Amino acid sequence: VQLQASGGGLVQAGGSLRLSCAASGRSFSRYTMGWFRQAPGKEREFVAAISWSGGTTYYADSVKGRFTISRENAENTVYLQMLGLKPEDTAVYYCAANFGSSYSTDNVYDYWGQGTQVTVSS
Repeated sequence: VQLQASGGGLVQAGGSLRLSCAASGRSFSRYTMGWFRQAPGKEREFVAAISWSGGTTYYADSVKGRFTISRENAENTVYLQMLGLKPEDTAVYYCAANFGSSYSTDNVYDYWGQGTQVTVSS
């Protein structure tokens, strides 16, 4: 599976962005999909994840209520809608895929996209 993240950019605080992650290869619908982010000088952290069916979603406390993860299996794509962006959301955002049901730690993910930069100005 190859993952291609896109949709990042520069936005003012309070603004919104929608990230996309397009997957190539078979069996996309069988993967748990996750979004992680890494700010300069910090470790990569979990942001959100969605089960293979889309029926269950998970969020880090820091983004709950502002970010929404969704997926369209027919299009092999997972999305991250980000509203009410804050300067502390500034990071490189990565999408990732794993066959299991675990979701919040990066070591359970088998495939990673290249990352897309999100910068939120104050």
